[in-house]
Amino acid sequence: MYITTALLRRTSSSSSNTSTTGKRLLSSLSKKPVSSSASSPISSNFNQTHQRSLSFYSALRSAQRWSHGVDWKSPASLGAQIRIASSAASLFQRNIATMASENAFKKILTSLPKPSGGEFGKFYSLPALNDPRIDKLPYSIRILLESAIRNCDGFQVTKEDVEKIIDWENSSPKQVEIPFKPARVLLQDFTGVPAVVDLACMRDAMNNLGSDSNKINPLVPVDLVIDHSVQVDVARSENAVQANMELEFQRNKERFAFLKWGSNAFHNMLVVPPGSGIVHQVNLEYLGRVVFNTGGMLYPDSVVGTDSHTTMIDGLGVAGWGVGGIEAEATMLGQPMSMVLPGVVGFKLSGKLKNGVTATDLVLTVTQMLRKHGVVGKFVEFYGNGVGEISLADRATIANMSPEYGATMGFFPVDQVTLQYLKLTGRSDDTVAMIEAYLRANNMFVDYSEPQQERVYSSYLDLNLADVEPCVSGPKRPHDRVPLREMKVDWHSCLDNKVGFKGFAVPKEAQEKVAKFSFHGQPAELKHGSVVIAAITSCTNTSNPSVMLGAALVAKKACELGLQVKPWIKTSLAPGSGVVTKYLQKSGLQKYLNEQGFHIVGYGCTTCIGNSGDLDESVAAAISENDIVAAAVLSGNRNFEGRVHALTRANYLASPPLVVAYALAGTVDIDFNKEPIGVGKDGKDVYFQDIWPSTEEIAEVVQSSVLPDMFKSTYEAITKGNAMWNQLPVPIAKLYSWDPNSTYIHDPPYFKNMTMDPPGPHGVKDAYCLLNFGDSITTDHISPAGSIHKDSPAAKYLVERGVDRKDFNSYGSRRGNDEIMARGTFANIRLVNKLLNGEVGPKTLHIPTGEKLSVFDAAMRYKSAGVGTIVLAGAEYGSGSSRDWAAKGPMLLGVKAVIAKSFERIHRSNLVGMGIVPLCFKSGEDADTLGLTGHERYTIDLPSNIHEIRPGQDVTIQTDTGKSFTCTVRFDTEVELAYFNHGGILPYVIRQLSKQ
Repeated sequence: MYITTALLRRTSSSSSNTSTTGKRLLSSLSKKPVSSSASSPISSNFNQTHQRSLSFYSALRSAQRWSHGVDWKSPASLGAQIRIASSAASLFQRNIATMASENAFKKILTSLPKPSGGEFGKFYSLPALNDPRIDKLPYSIRILLESAIRNCDGFQVTKEDVEKIIDWENSSPKQVEIPFKPARVLLQDFTGVPAVVDLACMRDAMNNLGSDSNKINPLVPVDLVIDHSVQVDVARSENAVQANMELEFQRNKERFAFLKWGSNAFHNMLVVPPGSGIVHQVNLEYLGRVVFNTGGMLYPDSVVGTDSHTTMIDGLGVAGWGVGGIEAEATMLGQPMSMVLPGVVGFKLSGKLKNGVTATDLVLTVTQMLRKHGVVGKFVEFYGNGVGEISLADRATIANMSPEYGATMGFFPVDQVTLQYLKLTGRSDDTVAMIEAYLRANNMFVDYSEPQQERVYSSYLDLNLADVEPCVSGPKRPHDRVPLREMKVDWHSCLDNKVGFKGFAVPKEAQEKVAKFSFHGQPAELKHGSVVIAAITSCTNTSNPSVMLGAALVAKKACELGLQVKPWIKTSLAPGSGVVTKYLQKSGLQKYLNEQGFHIVGYGCTTCIGNSGDLDESVAAAISENDIVAAAVLSGNRNFEGRVHALTRANYLASPPLVVAYALAGTVDIDFNKEPIGVGKDGKDVYFQDIWPSTEEIAEVVQSSVLPDMFKSTYEAITKGNAMWNQLPVPIAKLYSWDPNSTYIHDPPYFKNMTMDPPGPHGVKDAYCLLNFGDSITTDHISPAGSIHKDSPAAKYLVERGVDRKDFNSYGSRRGNDEIMARGTFANIRLVNKLLNGEVGPKTLHIPTGEKLSVFDAAMRYKSAGVGTIVLAGAEYGSGSSRDWAAKGPMLLGVKAVIAKSFERIHRSNLVGMGIVPLCFKSGEDADTLGLTGHERYTIDLPSNIHEIRPGQDVTIQTDTGKSFTCTVRFDTEVELAYFNHGGILPYVIRQLSKQ
């Protein structure tokens, strides 16, 4: 019998105490498989229900792609796909009655009529429940409610779950657990490659267990956009796009071929080829459905993605957020997500933005406010008349940065602005009519022309848009906002301050240092604060025509006044889709960006994720030899130290127009209100206000240059791929043939010697401390995505296998190889480890010998001695991008537990998913207050029977020095305990599917 996550969870109470039934089920799972011939009414009924569900999905998954009806892999077969889709729809229609009879809410299955006659389809009607509590629910919670009602079969989802959500106002403060089944999964290639590697490896594991490997197949639509691999190797050139794409394919041919194999080997998987755009912009402009119509069943679009900025789609009214790769894989394979019913912060917007203020200024202000308010693990829902005053692209910018302010979602319900955007981006009138009719009928549509029903929120914030002022964030964190008028003062305080998030500790006598050098025969100089990278990059802003065209207008005004960006500044423009190129060309403004060095370099994330490419050798030498605190200014969403470029210690997030302005100024050490940016061709000083466009100027260009046909033609071209992609040869096989010599794709060891019996929970005995950290250790610190340092263990591994240094590529591009990623774990050059008394670098102390070693070498010493390790950390451990390797890597290094003050949401979940125990110090305590140095040995006693462990229980940790302290075990749900019992989420899924 196939036991789902939700069924396992269903047997336990929602309190912290495990029910007797739950104990029995967990105990039985730890002993033996459940027989498929089990005679209990529950198992028999569930098996029948599940098999019917599988029959439907099996027919559906080979049907027409739901990405606007186009399958790029075989455009010519569209007619055949439609016939298959019709057959699947027929099967679904036949199953609607059957499914409804099993659904406790079958009475509210309602027809949605078309105005012209007939029906759009059927839907589960929330108004038909006649429950006044629903009218007060936040819109974001209504999406969870609809999903629970539609999937309520008494097993995966119960009536009790539905009641919890309806009673959200009372139940959410109790941290109750609910199941959620997202409509689809979104991947990018950095996280997508390891996901497909895991799926391929899981097929092998199923095969080895004597089960059917074809059971490993996505049951929901999976869209994978290849956008994280392009680097800015070539800039300031008309040929940059082609040159960088050729280099991208040279470096990543093996990875790309593997992904292309996956798109053929696995059903229900669409791969958008390189050179198409950034995943979240493609999702916003093309992949987002808003409302699904699957074989006549209507329901809201929802998505989980293996990138933390999946939240950008929340701006379109689609519920979406980032999860770890391992959670996404479980979702693909039909496992309901277990989540804590979140609180919802109501964020009221009023007024209008002042002239010259951008969406980037707004999002940096919102980020700072929400970070201060505290929204980790919560939804944020925006409401108020001010919402109607901001464009869909502005909303998407705010939603995009949800991870930076710590929320699970930053949600904007669908309204007329959303519908207008859907039409602008090429969705058909019929589709938009269906979306509006469904959402209005199901009370999920906001109409600001009507009186608003008062909704209840967990807490409230408000912002008058007129109070937002131009700003940047930095120099090391996205929520450290600096008003533009204070930038010069703030910069000098950063030079003075001790090393930290707002400090570089540059001695007073060295602050005016000038590093003179020759740049290709031209005299050049750098000072502290000199800009060496200026990048218009990232889905956060490149999806927004107002700021992109605003940047182009700044470039135009600068050209006309005779200003020029210094040639040693590495300038780049990386749009999130081909639409940006079309409207920049239509407006006639791209040529001005080119004149300032902002040539298009590619269609992908580039500088925002550290793919900024090398600086010119003369610039790099001037920085290194003179210890210059050089600056990067980028329109991205992350600026953690060491992320953008190893040589830019100061990194500021800014709007695209400000990126151009700072590039023209050549420094962040400037007061734009008082100091000139430069001298014009007439010999007069040029000031900021001379080159800054008005809101009206930008709106006029947007109105005349951004057209629906641009979106249609761009995404029709995407589905056809490109010449380099289409020429990639791939084998046709259901099982992948692993190449033992590959340095990109490697068969990981997760399922070696796996049996059907779960290994059970593990404690920790006499473990050494591998690393001792302070606060805000990010996933960039744990598992860097950027360049592979020449002296690192990963570099040594590659050199030993004949890989030249120029071909090292990045860690992100090699995530399909566990050998490299294990060596890259904790390899960030900016790592600060207390075991080394604050020394910066990817080293640690091997406690038994006192030797200073690379983290990987120390970990291997401990592993070879048969000794486990733990990590000590401060607050916000694992913040930043969602990266499954930030959990997989430590697991491969032998880390058994992480003890921290607090964890980022996704990372904590990922640790559990890989069998690592997350523990939190008690409030007011940490390693320092407890007098822990990291030189101790740690014993964590956990029961050997999983049913003796409760979510959130306290455990005592003993050290060999006689100190002991109490921590909270951060297994937050019964489901997570089940994963831990099985050694992780993937072994759990394999064992359940193999029993099917």
